[in-house]
Amino acid sequence: MARIGILGGSFNPAHGGHRAISLFALKALGLDEVWWLVSPGNPLKPAKGMASLPARLASAGHQARRAPIRPTAIERQLGTRYTVDTLRKLTRRYPAHDFIWLMGADNLIQFGQWKNWRGIARIMPIAVIARPGYEGQAHGTFAMAWLRRFVRPARQSRHWTDWRPPALVLLRFRPDPRSATLLRQADPLWHREFKNLRVRDPLTRAMIV
Repeated sequence: MARIGILGGSFNPAHGGHRAISLFALKALGLDEVWWLVSPGNPLKPAKGMASLPARLASAGHQARRAPIRPTAIERQLGTRYTVDTLRKLTRRYPAHDFIWLMGADNLIQFGQWKNWRGIARIMPIAVIARPGYEGQAHGTFAMAWLRRFVRPARQSRHWTDWRPPALVLLRFRPDPRSATLLRQADPLWHREFKNLRVRDPLTRAMIV
C-alpha cells in the first residue's frame, strides 16, 4: 500500500511554501508521495484573477521537480468540484493506496464551510500543518469543536494508516510566510510564462489544455 498525502488548492501560483510543507509532511507522516490536487475551480474562491488550469498545473510541476510530489488536475477527469466527492472517487480509483488529507491551519478556519466537511473527515485521516498567524483562530472554529474529539498525538503521526477516520493530527512546522496572494500582488502576470501551454498531467497522463 502506497502512503499518499493529498494537498488540495488552487495553486495560483504554486510556490515554495507548498513545497516546504509537502516535504515536511512526507517526513513527519512517512509518506511515499504527496499529490497536489490542482483544482479546476475552487467554489470558495472568485474566478476573477484565477489563472488557467494548464498554467497552474505547470507552475505546480515547476515547484515539484526533483521531489516525490505529483501535481494533478484529476478532478477535471473525475468530473468533481467538491473535495468530498473527489476523495470518494479517488479512494475507489486507487484502492491500493492509503490516503491522508493535508491542510494548512488557514484552511481549517474555512473547513466548516466546505460541502459535507464531516463526510471528508470520515473518508480519510486529516493532518493539519501549522501556518503562522492562523492557529488561534483555527482552533476556535465550529469545525474544530467537532474534530477535537478525534485528535491524535503528533508523536503517533507515522502510524496514521492504523487510524480509523475521523482522525486528526496537528503538526508543528517552522513559520513560512509565503503565500500565493502575496506572489500575485508582486507579479499579477506570473502566468504569462506558462501561457498557451499544453501540459501533461503527471498522474493521469492526460493532456490538460
